[in-house]
Amino acid sequence: MSLPVLAIVGRPNVGKSTFFNRVVGRRDAIVDDTPGVTRDRNFGRAEWTGCWFFVVDTGGVVEGSDRAIDRLIREQAMTAVAEADLVVLLVDSKTGIHSLDQRLSEVLRKSAKPVLLVVNKVDNLPTERTHLEFWGLGMGEPLPASATSGRGVGDVLDAVVARFPPSEAPSDGDEVRVAVVGKPNVGKSSLVNRIFGEERVVVSDVAGTTRDPVDHAMRYHGRTVAFVDTAGIRRHARIKDSVEYYASLRTAKVVREADVCLVLVDGAEGFHVQDARVAEAAWEAGCGLILVCNKWDLVKKDGRTAQEFQREAGQRVPFLKEVPFLFASALTGLRIRKSLELVLEVAERRLGRISTADVNEAMEALTRRTSPPHVRGRPLRFKYATQAQTAPPTFVIFTNFPNDVPTHYRRYIANFLRARWDFTGVPIRLRFRKSGEAKR
Repeated sequence: MSLPVLAIVGRPNVGKSTFFNRVVGRRDAIVDDTPGVTRDRNFGRAEWTGCWFFVVDTGGVVEGSDRAIDRLIREQAMTAVAEADLVVLLVDSKTGIHSLDQRLSEVLRKSAKPVLLVVNKVDNLPTERTHLEFWGLGMGEPLPASATSGRGVGDVLDAVVARFPPSEAPSDGDEVRVAVVGKPNVGKSSLVNRIFGEERVVVSDVAGTTRDPVDHAMRYHGRTVAFVDTAGIRRHARIKDSVEYYASLRTAKVVREADVCLVLVDGAEGFHVQDARVAEAAWEAGCGLILVCNKWDLVKKDGRTAQEFQREAGQRVPFLKEVPFLFASALTGLRIRKSLELVLEVAERRLGRISTADVNEAMEALTRRTSPPHVRGRPLRFKYATQAQTAPPTFVIFTNFPNDVPTHYRRYIANFLRARWDFTGVPIRLRFRKSGEAKR
């Protein structure tokens, strides 16, 4: 059974993202005093008194504005309203009824969607009565709440779930989380829109349009694949304000929680230092990795252009030699469907588990091929090895000198294991323990 959807709408800076965070119980949406921080629909899942539902945070709606970004935000908010089973119209008790509140109320009345009017920033409940003024909007009883302190939010949620049918907790056992990361303006949002075949995310030529991570899920070959569009990752020296800073931190959190990262680079610009940093961050976090060269339709090509691009990237960042490359175009749809196939393949490899007998057989084979070096005049010996965990695959190797295994030999072991079991696109972790330690 699909979960009901609650959309939160309102003019800028009335506390929609704070309310969203309070409802979902996590700080998923960026909160800042700057109007217009939220620009895309931001999805979260929430539960109240046993009722599960989706919550959609939207950008601040500015009715009547002709600015391109305001128009895009308004379209996204109205899309959220159209998809919702219930709408929360959030207003600000501190400023009273605003002309934008009135305009938005008129739009919502025409939508024929059920609406709950929630008056935020009523901090002195139950004595404060500032919310009563909002009867004047003609949207029914105004429900007072403070998203910051949590006062009154429970009463609002009681009213929300009373409008929803009973629902069960969704199962996440088959979900693959995919973070779409890269520098600003490389086409991350365009890629997500192309995959879903609709405008799920605001796309603009202005770099930095996406700030909150934005979740979008689909079913593909029997699996739930959740794509998370993230803010563009800049060098810290180029982060201009607190909103960008927190957006970059939120992106880093999404990467750490992802199963697979689609790292987008601008194929027309080539592979740059910041692209390498983005890929390294995902690899070090233990994500599966696919490098997507977007805008490939704009590249002048000969028979070896793709191979040269891949070779150059691998020379600059050696682990990229172990990563699948996809030369695609979000604009034309070139090879976009292939990205879904690769995501499932890499996610499956990341969960691969090798038996202890096979791991020890591989260790014997690799030491026969290239003998371990000597350490302080004594031979380095490997006594036992096992795979301790998956996601990413982590191997524990017991040896007489765990702190002295040379870097080149560690790399040799990792490459041997990778080739043996095809861990393409997946980082491998090696942990060395002193012989005789508990095998764990």
